[in-house]
Amino acid sequence: MSEDRTVEILKNAILLEKRGNAFYHKVAEQASGKAVKAFFEMMADEEIKHVKILADQYKAYQENQQFNPGDYSEKHGEEMASKVITTEFRKEISAADYEAAAISAAMSMEQNAIKLYDDRASEADDPNEKALYKWLAEWEAQHLHFLSEIDKELREEIWHDNSFWPF
Repeated sequence: MSEDRTVEILKNAILLEKRGNAFYHKVAEQASGKAVKAFFEMMADEEIKHVKILADQYKAYQENQQFNPGDYSEKHGEEMASKVITTEFRKEISAADYEAAAISAAMSMEQNAIKLYDDRASEADDPNEKALYKWLAEWEAQHLHFLSEIDKELREEIWHDNSFWPF
C-alpha cells in the first residue's frame, strides 16, 4: 500500500477516535444519572487511549515509514464494562431517552470503526500495522457488543412496557 494511503488511514482513524471521544464526552456531560455518566466517560477515555496509540504510530511512520511494535495484550474492556454496566446503569438508562438514543448512534460509530480497522488489517503488509488494526477492530467490536446488549435490553423493555408482544 502506498505511503499516502497509510497516512490517510492513520489520519482517518485518529479523526474517528477523536470524534468518538467528543461524542461520548458530550453524552457523559449531559447524562442525568451517575452510572450512565460513568459509562460514557469510560467510553470517552478508551477513545483517547486509541488516539494516543494511533498518534504514536503516525509519528513513527512519518519518521521511519514503518509502524512500531505495540503491546496489544490489553483486554478489550470486558472487565471495565461489567463494572460500569450495573443494575443502577440499566435503571438510569431506561429512564433517559437522550442517553438511550446515544447508544444507537454509538453503535453506528463503532461499526464504522470496525470496518475501517478490519479493512486496513487485511490490506496491511507491515505486521506491526496489521497487529495494530486487528487489535483496534477487536476492541471496537467489544464496544459494539456491549452497546448492542444495552440496546437490546432497552428495546425489549420498551416493547414490554407498551405491550408490543404478540402473545
